[in-house]
Amino acid sequence: MRGEQAWQRDKAEFVRSAGSRAAGPGDTEFKRRRGDFGPLAAQFATLAAQLFSAGTAADVLDTIIHAAAALAPEADFVSITMRKNETEFETPVTTDELALQLDQAQYELQEGPCVDATRRGGSGISADPDLAESDQWPKFGPAAAELGVRSVLCFGLMPAAPTPRLGALNFYAREPRALLDVDRDTGLLLAAHAGAALAAARSVEAADLRAAQLEEALLSRDVIGQAKGMLMAQRGITAAQAFDVLRTASQYLNVKLAAIAEAIASRRVEL
Repeated sequence: MRGEQAWQRDKAEFVRSAGSRAAGPGDTEFKRRRGDFGPLAAQFATLAAQLFSAGTAADVLDTIIHAAAALAPEADFVSITMRKNETEFETPVTTDELALQLDQAQYELQEGPCVDATRRGGSGISADPDLAESDQWPKFGPAAAELGVRSVLCFGLMPAAPTPRLGALNFYAREPRALLDVDRDTGLLLAAHAGAALAAARSVEAADLRAAQLEEALLSRDVIGQAKGMLMAQRGITAAQAFDVLRTASQYLNVKLAAIAEAIASRRVEL
């Protein structure tokens, strides 16, 4: 066991060295107190602003793929996996056609790093330094090696989220062990930012779609009401009978009921 004198000596050394670092102009904590950021924090602050100012999910994906390529220059290409449902995936954006082939192979085989990073719990990291020698994915590993790709590193989007996740951020390299120096903490940060921004963008798009559908439904209801009124006046029939006329015409002509109603309301046709 360490003696009390050793602990006191270590404590004094820590205080001394911390004090000398705080006084220096290059110290991160010193800069932070002045309102400055370190280079990594500044990069992620800029990235966060870019992600959340992106207009659509497609814009978010484009921002992520460029940030990922800059994060890991060791990777030959990068892709993003998005989960469609429990068993289906898609690759909406990639830096190289070969990455798309690798992703598609995993989707078809239902095994591989991007599938695992999406489905499995834990940190959300799925990697292999040499796919040619690994038995981690008995089908995908040899297939990737045959395509000339030996290294892979994937981060599940929103790493701490319950599984299955939204998808995964995928890095590929032709050389074995090429991705070992990629900072995994930084990769997890990027995946977390990406997942949150994508979820937000998709929610906004879904809300916009629901609003548009509601507006269309309200307009259709108004037009149908106008057409019913005109038929009631022309034929001396009830509202229910007028709606039956519209429905019968829609089925006979194989045209949406709202389109029939709009044509009658605008007096382009008569029934």
